[in-house]
Amino acid sequence: MNRKVLLYLSAAIFVMVFTACSAEKTKTTVTSPDGNIEVAFNLSGSGQPSYMVMHKKETVIDTSYMSFDFKNIPSLKDGFELISSDMKTIESSWDMQWGEQTTVKNHYNELTLYLQETGELKRKLNICFRIYDDGLGFRYEIPAMEGVSEVLITDENTEFNLTGDHKVWWIPGDWDIYEHLYTETNFSEIDAISKRNHPNLSASYIPENAVNTPVTMKSADGLYLSFHEADLTNYAGMTLKVDNDNLKMESELVGSEILGGKAKVNLPFSTPWRTIQIEERAGDLIESKLTLNLNEPNAIGDVSYFTPMKYVGIWWEMHIGKSTWDLEGTQDMNTYIEGQRGSSRHGANTENAKKYIDFAAANGIKGLLVEGWNTGWDQWINTEDREGVFDFMTPYSDYNFEEVMAYAKEKGVEVIMHHETSAAPRTYEKQMEVAYNFMKENGMNSVKTGYVGKIIPKGEYHHGQWMVNHYQKVLDDAAAKKIAINAHEPIKATGKRRTYPNAIAREGLRGQEFNAWATDGGNPPDHLSTVAFTRMLSGPIDFTPGVFNIKFDEYKKSNQVNTTLAHQLALYVVIYSPIQMVCDLPEHYMVNGEIHPAFKFITDVGVDWEASKVLDGEIADHVMIARKEKGSGNWFVGGITDENSRKQTVNFNFLDEGTTYAATIYKDADDAHYDTNPEAYEIQAMEVTNTSNVEIELAPGGGFAISLIKK
Repeated sequence: MNRKVLLYLSAAIFVMVFTACSAEKTKTTVTSPDGNIEVAFNLSGSGQPSYMVMHKKETVIDTSYMSFDFKNIPSLKDGFELISSDMKTIESSWDMQWGEQTTVKNHYNELTLYLQETGELKRKLNICFRIYDDGLGFRYEIPAMEGVSEVLITDENTEFNLTGDHKVWWIPGDWDIYEHLYTETNFSEIDAISKRNHPNLSASYIPENAVNTPVTMKSADGLYLSFHEADLTNYAGMTLKVDNDNLKMESELVGSEILGGKAKVNLPFSTPWRTIQIEERAGDLIESKLTLNLNEPNAIGDVSYFTPMKYVGIWWEMHIGKSTWDLEGTQDMNTYIEGQRGSSRHGANTENAKKYIDFAAANGIKGLLVEGWNTGWDQWINTEDREGVFDFMTPYSDYNFEEVMAYAKEKGVEVIMHHETSAAPRTYEKQMEVAYNFMKENGMNSVKTGYVGKIIPKGEYHHGQWMVNHYQKVLDDAAAKKIAINAHEPIKATGKRRTYPNAIAREGLRGQEFNAWATDGGNPPDHLSTVAFTRMLSGPIDFTPGVFNIKFDEYKKSNQVNTTLAHQLALYVVIYSPIQMVCDLPEHYMVNGEIHPAFKFITDVGVDWEASKVLDGEIADHVMIARKEKGSGNWFVGGITDENSRKQTVNFNFLDEGTTYAATIYKDADDAHYDTNPEAYEIQAMEVTNTSNVEIELAPGGGFAISLIKK
């Protein structure tokens, strides 16, 4: 072979190797481990980043562009070239200290793309995609810029370009609250502006036609999509701006009038993950742990100081008007009985607290929450300047704190602290050290925090970066004191409970109390069969189930709960939380001096789970979930329906093989109805195995609950 041929072959081999290496270096597609989901990255002709998402070769998210706008420096938008890319596969698992299951599988393929501007500035932008079998997450990494150590982001422009006019279950992109009812429309019909000025919301700001996340959709082909974010840290919460005509969403960060932008960050910086769940079955949305997996591992260690529990509380009686939060009776919380406004009916008194403790101890309920125990409730709601209203250590004169604590300890009941901050976080941050020390000195390991009202200082919002950082500070400081946090009026859950397992639950939705005082009829029967596939996808919910006196006519004749009693029982399984309130008054759980027969399910049902399975469900229609209690091996099943009656077949094939279970079924009576006969129920006992099944009739607004105790 002559020298010329050798040189030619050597050059050809070099080109082939170089091309192969270059192709590997700049890989622009990545699939899920099972191959069903594919993400393709691209740069437009002008060098603007974009991505597409396919599911089983069908486009789910069409070409969607990505960019950032900043104050006083040029946007990161176009003029990029792809320098290199990295690919890796991770397959691992991790254990939950408490949760819906014991072990979480974490299996994904990751593609990171390294971009650089071709222009004079040569700034860089990295985009990281993680693809799971049930969806994907992606985030931006903004490296250091020459001469720039800090940037003020005025807009993050992440597009989600839909491929159809999907059916959507949405709440408006409110910067202050999530306490709206879900609306079901086609995407092209979303109108968040119409939800402004709600009479029952103490704080609300909806600047444009946007939706809050998680927002869940169903395509005409039956594919389920849910959009959210994971690991929201030192950044503004993301709403999704709606382009009705072009069937497109774009990230719209919650702003700050004080900041003059959306988020101020030091470089280098990584954004939260933008997440898309993709499922062929509605129930798989609930079973997914994608959001949790996109968060960092546990950063605070053991949280055994918190034990998952059921708890009672001086709470519901204020909402239905039996009592008040303040001693003077001067507050106006829309909870008063006609003719009694201004009278002293203070709920958090020593005698009443002992009554709840006695009830809890007698019925195996571990916890007690007392709201309205500390002074300041007569001032906070109607005061423009709410700084310093509460100190979290000074009880009202009719509440003997030491006596109540001693009595609870004697009865084996743990008292949960309550801190209503009156939406004045600066004051709360000054108080936390002393308040948390006070809790620990008195043997209290968990606290329900509240942020009712417009945030002080004016110009900040509940879901903006300033408050995101406040909520994080609360978790950090509480973890240092071994305290667990149940946040109300919170920032949305984004899976941070994996990193901070002292974040046990939060509200962040239209809760049970709306049934007691809302002027719009309360929560409709389909509310929780919608919540299960929307809000619950983000994390545990302190919904406060367990109302037995559905009509509460002795206090408020114009309000009621729009479910049956059996539906309320089912919520202990359907709506997940490691803390579950038994919210009704103790006297409402009694019948002729004896405990209500249906209360047995609340006594038996678990709160910490080894496994969870969604047996059936359709968004806003019905849902049926089975959970296996950690430690005991007992299973519990809950099923609920909307305003329509339905027949549900429960197949027990999830039970352990070769084991017989004593099944107790709590279900709607034949004539039950959420409005006309809500408290009618039946109890049926039988033995079942994993080859058994049973058919159950659900009334309109009804449900059922099953305990399955190993024999």
